[in-house]
Amino acid sequence: MGPKKMNNRNWNRNYQQQRMNRRFPPEVVSNSTSQGSSNLDSTCSTSTSQTSSVPELPGFYYDPEKNRYFRMLPGHNNCNPLTRESIQQNEMERKRLKLLEEESKGKKCTRPGLNTSMLMWKKQLGLVPFSTYCRRIHELKVSCMKRKDVHIESSERARAKTNGFELIMADSAHERIFAVNDGEYGLCRYGLLNLSGLGKEVPTVERQDHTYVSYQKVIAASWASLTGPDSHILYPFKESQGCLSLIPACIFRNLEDSEDDRSAILYKVKAPNVWSCAWCYNPQMESSYAAGLRREIWLINIVPDIRSTFKTYSDVLAQQFATKSLQLYNGCRSGEVFSLDFRVPATSPTNFSKALSFGHRSAITSLRLLQDENYLLAADMSGKIKLWDVRMQKCVKRYKGHNNSYVVLPLHVKEDEGLLLAVGQDCYTRIWNLQDTKLLRTIPSPYPTAKDSIPSVVFSPYLGGKGHMVPGLLMAVNKDMYLYSYNFTNL
Repeated sequence: MGPKKMNNRNWNRNYQQQRMNRRFPPEVVSNSTSQGSSNLDSTCSTSTSQTSSVPELPGFYYDPEKNRYFRMLPGHNNCNPLTRESIQQNEMERKRLKLLEEESKGKKCTRPGLNTSMLMWKKQLGLVPFSTYCRRIHELKVSCMKRKDVHIESSERARAKTNGFELIMADSAHERIFAVNDGEYGLCRYGLLNLSGLGKEVPTVERQDHTYVSYQKVIAASWASLTGPDSHILYPFKESQGCLSLIPACIFRNLEDSEDDRSAILYKVKAPNVWSCAWCYNPQMESSYAAGLRREIWLINIVPDIRSTFKTYSDVLAQQFATKSLQLYNGCRSGEVFSLDFRVPATSPTNFSKALSFGHRSAITSLRLLQDENYLLAADMSGKIKLWDVRMQKCVKRYKGHNNSYVVLPLHVKEDEGLLLAVGQDCYTRIWNLQDTKLLRTIPSPYPTAKDSIPSVVFSPYLGGKGHMVPGLLMAVNKDMYLYSYNFTNL
């Protein structure tokens, strides 16, 4: 018998291998792979194509650990294929686990040579201004934050019906947190968390719930000072049959002892396609708030029940009132940031003048005014965070490292400490120095990166309020809550 005839599958495999060898000789590929693996070890990037200098082959993926190419499969042809998305997910998970390991080992030095003794010595010699000294001390505190699990005290009925956190928002005194949770059967549940127990050996928060539930999703909320400081909570629903609701904070209680309190909703107005809301703390516009809708803005005064409408060319995704002037800053899906000056009357919903207008190249997700209201922070859906001088309408600072492409994510500013915080779409919490834009710390999520597991955070040196102050970061992700408190023993 003659030699066995080669089948088509083996012939195709050999032919593909020969073509690959002709295009990329073995010595060239080996040199490139060695350079790529060294780069990967040193930079720990999220993408293999960015870290290695290995030639990219259409339809193939290079694994630096196994030092070979693998064929990419379309996502719909196999139940467990090797796709670009799964590769990126594995890379992100490796990076997250590595950061968690580094977090467990101890503090990170935010700046070379920065330590408490050196700062004290420079301060005594007058080499460091007091403001700079305070900012550097806060940087050291941030680098020393340690994670602790927070125990949530709630009724058995509430625990059975409450799932992951969607949103947390602290009041002005940082004594309470308004929380939105996913509930059973797709419902949304609302609760207040008392933070007075964060100083215990096992940090504890007490949850009080409201019996009102909804199938509509809450994407924004604001504390409202109607009958007293932070006496009510204003939150919108963004669905086509949505509304704006104002609920007194005093009616939240233990579900075991409460009945249906839907009648306790003080104020409710139908508002389809609501994207944002903001309460006005300027005494000249008392009991007023604004809502950003689809291509229009509502300004509503609750007591006389007067509503003004302003038509826009794009959806309004972010809003904030100025406290020293009668201005409302708005961020749009088109990337435009503009302000309405209510000292200038509008003759019609479409005929009003903008006090200022400038723009980003992507949709605006968050606006924050600094104490000096000549400066405004704006974040967009391309991951850009910029500090604007509103007088010059010019960007003066940029904060790099934020990750976002489609989620409305808030900014958190602590100007007294000189810190800026933001949670990215990649589930990392990043902290920057507000003055020099340096990225001080990147905190990974305790859970793997996922679209439905983006953490919601609250940061303050006064968590718990007077008599119970615990400085640090409070993070809510899935059904759990974590406290990253300052560890003064490591300073």
